[in-house]
Amino acid sequence: MRKIGINLHAVKGLTDEDYIREMAAVGFTAMFSGVLEDGRQAEVGKLCARYGVEYETIHAPFNTINNMWLDGAEGDATFADLTHTIDNCILADAPVAIVHLSSGMTPPSITDTGRARFARLVEYAETKNVKIAFENQRMLANIAWAFEAFPQDSVGFCWDCGHEFCFTPGRHYMPLFGSRLICTHIHDNTTVFNEDSHLLPFDGKADFGYVADTLRYSGYTGSLMLEIGNRERYGGMDPLEFLKRAADAAGKLRNMVDRIG
Repeated sequence: MRKIGINLHAVKGLTDEDYIREMAAVGFTAMFSGVLEDGRQAEVGKLCARYGVEYETIHAPFNTINNMWLDGAEGDATFADLTHTIDNCILADAPVAIVHLSSGMTPPSITDTGRARFARLVEYAETKNVKIAFENQRMLANIAWAFEAFPQDSVGFCWDCGHEFCFTPGRHYMPLFGSRLICTHIHDNTTVFNEDSHLLPFDGKADFGYVADTLRYSGYTGSLMLEIGNRERYGGMDPLEFLKRAADAAGKLRNMVDRIG
């Protein structure tokens, strides 16, 4: 059966081990996280193995990602953050690093400096046997460039359906890049443009009939990975109740994608 997954610590109040144990208990068999420090990356990888959860991806830092396109020390520092992400994939035995290519409504233009840095990043990941998945944000040109520039065995696509709904309504990324799809970020959003709410599927206004049809017709057989982070909406909910609700929502979407029931 297709795996369902969720990000580490989608709700607060549980230790790493308690969270992974409880998410596994309600049916999640895959997980991703950001970069973890102080030895936690390797430890969380061991916990995933202990509880039968696949540590699928690590999300690279993205707050300074626009610096990758700019000359100077700040861009070099962002590049170092991204190579550090690749190193942490090795520590956690996570085979894929998720990387943004831009941030915000007015990112820098594509530059030779940025092209060179991203090429070095892909080369570095190849030496570590880690694959990079570029995720859709707002700018079509950046991700189109990346999939022209880099081969399929090195670079894949992370489809974030919640981003598509709130950042680029009316633009569909899967017909363009679905042949490169290797992982997903699944979450719901409101109809407010540019408000990335990261709600559980079916709690907002996104069309999950479209999401299910798109994934089914693409032939993608990988996991459905929830990316939930709305502390205001779910922060007061009991963590175990939340994980059960999340698993139910992911299971419902899986049934729609795979036409079960």
